[in-house]
Amino acid sequence: MQDFGAELKRRRTSVGMSLTGLAAAVHFTKGYLSKVENGKARVNRDLAKACDRVLDAKGELLALVAEAGLPARRSAGGIVGLPDGGRYFVGRETELAALSALLLDPDDARVGVVHGMAGAGKTALAVAAARRVERAFPDGCLFFDLRGHTPGATELSPAEALGRLLRLLDVSADQLPADEDGLANLVRDQLRGRRMILVLDNVRSAEQIRAIVPGETSSRILVTSRGRLPALDDAWHFPVDVLPLAEAVRLLRSVAGEHAPDDEDVTTEIVRHCGRLPLAVRIVAARFVAGGWTAAKLRDRLADETTRLGMLDDGERSVATAFAVSYESLPRDQRRLLGLLALHPATAAEIAAVEALAGLGPGEADRLVDRLHDAHLVVRDERGYVEFHDLMRMFAATHALPDVEPDDREVAMSRLVDHALMTTLAADELAEPYRFRPATGIAAAPAVPFADADGALAWLAAQWPMLAEIVDAAFRHGLNERCWQLAFVLRAYFFREKLFEPWIRTHECALEAARAAGDPSATGMILNNLGMAHVESGRVDEAVRFHQEAQECFAQARDDRGAIDALSSLAWARLYRGEAETAVTDLTTVLDVYRRTGRTRNVVIALRGIALASTALERFPEALSRAREAAELAQLPVDRAMSANCEAWVRFRAGQWADAESCYRRAAELADDAGSEYERARALTGLGNTAAARDDRGTAVRWWAEADAYRVTLAPAVLGEAEHRQRLE
Repeated sequence: MQDFGAELKRRRTSVGMSLTGLAAAVHFTKGYLSKVENGKARVNRDLAKACDRVLDAKGELLALVAEAGLPARRSAGGIVGLPDGGRYFVGRETELAALSALLLDPDDARVGVVHGMAGAGKTALAVAAARRVERAFPDGCLFFDLRGHTPGATELSPAEALGRLLRLLDVSADQLPADEDGLANLVRDQLRGRRMILVLDNVRSAEQIRAIVPGETSSRILVTSRGRLPALDDAWHFPVDVLPLAEAVRLLRSVAGEHAPDDEDVTTEIVRHCGRLPLAVRIVAARFVAGGWTAAKLRDRLADETTRLGMLDDGERSVATAFAVSYESLPRDQRRLLGLLALHPATAAEIAAVEALAGLGPGEADRLVDRLHDAHLVVRDERGYVEFHDLMRMFAATHALPDVEPDDREVAMSRLVDHALMTTLAADELAEPYRFRPATGIAAAPAVPFADADGALAWLAAQWPMLAEIVDAAFRHGLNERCWQLAFVLRAYFFREKLFEPWIRTHECALEAARAAGDPSATGMILNNLGMAHVESGRVDEAVRFHQEAQECFAQARDDRGAIDALSSLAWARLYRGEAETAVTDLTTVLDVYRRTGRTRNVVIALRGIALASTALERFPEALSRAREAAELAQLPVDRAMSANCEAWVRFRAGQWADAESCYRRAAELADDAGSEYERARALTGLGNTAAARDDRGTAVRWWAEADAYRVTLAPAVLGEAEHRQRLE
């Protein structure tokens, strides 16, 4: 019998075709063709058919392959090698139905990638889907663990995977080609005309399985991987997230059985601490089965971030170990970025903050973030945020961050704080353009994610919790000056939204930082802001003490501007403490200074204070004159709303019900324009008070109910409308 390789070479050279030309014509590699011609690799029907066509052999080359014979093909009714799905596959009904439909749909690609973070339950879902549709694939359902992310194991090479698959397809060892190309061609030949499912589990990279991907076949390959495997262009992709809360609780109860906690609230807390990650939930459930833990004690250990990962380890399964396999496969630059991301105080960081942390330009930061995203170590969303799962964040802090050099960590934190300060400054300047800000010496932000005041306020609304944490982080890292500066800039937003708890918390930290920096002027500014927070929240006596201490600091620093601001703030506190006459005197003093120095916004604030103090003294004409002047000079929408409410209060106290109602209605409209829920709720409360003064109780109740719908607190100690309503109810 004639040898195919020798005949192929004879026919090729006889027509003057090079090996390179033949490789291009038949779409096989030059190296593989060389081995075929020299008898070092087996040929398959696809190659024989292509060579026969290109060399116009009229079927003679193809006949040589038929004579030599290829490995026998297993008949229909093939083996089902899927592993046991386990007794505790819980939930995932929506995902299971969708995945099963994709496997059965003839119009979808033949390869699907089920991807998600370590421990998300990808394998269980893939196996369940394969079992659900196995009757539609009569030639067999096979499962291969390619060991791409198995701790302590070596991943299967493409050639090893191809060889194992061929052995399961009844190809004997002596019929296996020696090279990868030959193996791949033989796999495609064996799969042609068959309808099988291959579940390729634990795949690390597209390259590991690219040779297995079938050609013309009705078979389906279902891949599971921690990576998204974007390089598999023709595959469809199926992401697997953590479980919904209710399904995670069901999983814990299913695995723990009679040992599961009775208390539903405690069980839910435990599952939340597990991050709803199936692997973590199963480990905790196993702890209940093993005994030795009460639900409350286990919950408390899981609640402690220093012990949580340690509790998610049962000796054979470990969340930290599962994560470590992914982490240790990363190149150095990606490992560094993962560690530095743990310094960010929020679970989600803007990409600009990531660039600042890592000290990288946009292009390089994007590249590294994309690789971490592809590995399911972080999630990059369409908003441009980079987000950690809670457990992955803890892993990064305990395993990745220590691998970063200490100096690198400190410089990264300094860059992050500077970035936060410059962006917050830019937002504050748009939202409060007339406010005083101390010099920071920091450059203007090169780019910001907002273009106007509304955008700046929206950014502050989304970011203030993170910014408050950065204030604390700056202090812990010894960045004292940046700490108090950032807190100071945040004060305007906290005042606007009446966020008293973070206002006070950040400024208590900033006070320590300013004192540690030995800066009496900065200390005075922070003390003054603390006094304002206590005034606004109704703790007037404490506010007076803060303002008096601020005055002492400004005197020590010889800071005239700070001293006059402290006197103004102290006057407001005294007004609310019932010392209206003293308040009028001091506010008149500061008003003259503000007029001389051209501080128009502070003029407006002082005028409102004099109006309110004069109202308390029943000097209504003077009060009305000051309130009107404040309204005329107001520069910002929120100041116009506050001035309208001030005039309405003066008229209400003077018994001018119709004018009071008109002013309150105007104030409500202005508050809407300014986006101030506080001032609108104040105006609505005033409308209710006015209706009650006219003995229209029904209308009053309706206005008050509308005011109560806003998520703001109107403190009777500092707001006349709230105090008057309290007396009426």
